[in-house]
Amino acid sequence: MVLDLKMAGAGGQGASLGEAAYREMKERLIRGKYRPGYKMTVRAVAEELGVSSTPARDAINRLTSEGALVYAGPKTVIVPVLGELDLKELTTIRIVLEGLASEKAAPFGSEQHIEALGQIQGRISGALDAGNYDEALWHNKEFHFHVYEMAGLPHLVAMIESLWLRVGPSLYNLYPEFAQERNGVRNHQMAMEALAERDGAALRAAFENDIRDGYRLLRLAARSARM
Repeated sequence: MVLDLKMAGAGGQGASLGEAAYREMKERLIRGKYRPGYKMTVRAVAEELGVSSTPARDAINRLTSEGALVYAGPKTVIVPVLGELDLKELTTIRIVLEGLASEKAAPFGSEQHIEALGQIQGRISGALDAGNYDEALWHNKEFHFHVYEMAGLPHLVAMIESLWLRVGPSLYNLYPEFAQERNGVRNHQMAMEALAERDGAALRAAFENDIRDGYRLLRLAARSARM
């Protein structure tokens, strides 16, 4: 995907284009587009996004400062591979924060929100049926954050997003097992039912279960990679 310069700001210049490059790379990391261990350079990022080296370098520098990328050489960065301890810590925090966000979102459940979530889930299920796990991950983030943002707590959502920035690349390791078991589909269905009832405790439980189910597979993948 090449960045739309009109969307980057006035003329797509300077800091505006650097911000657009950063946001695009951040979104790709969160949605699992870049896998753990994936290597990139300023030149490669610039070509991929259709920008010059300056905004590409700025985006990489910001993401390394946030721990989403690490330097593997003078001109190369990689997406870090999370170990078991990292995954456990991130999962523990995610359960607390995402559980809180979903519970706080429950009172704002509406037919419009349920319909929107149903459409997103339809795209997830279709992608899983087709074995298109990239697309499934892309819409999975959309489903979760649609609910979290309903709570009207932007600082909480920002904290959750920072966690997804770290764990997002590892989510591809959920597949194909997660697709075969359809645990995520069931958890999302439970979430929609809870939201329809505006049941905060049930909505929180659905998202916490989703995180725990994913963690079990990610932990196994981390152990296998270590052997």
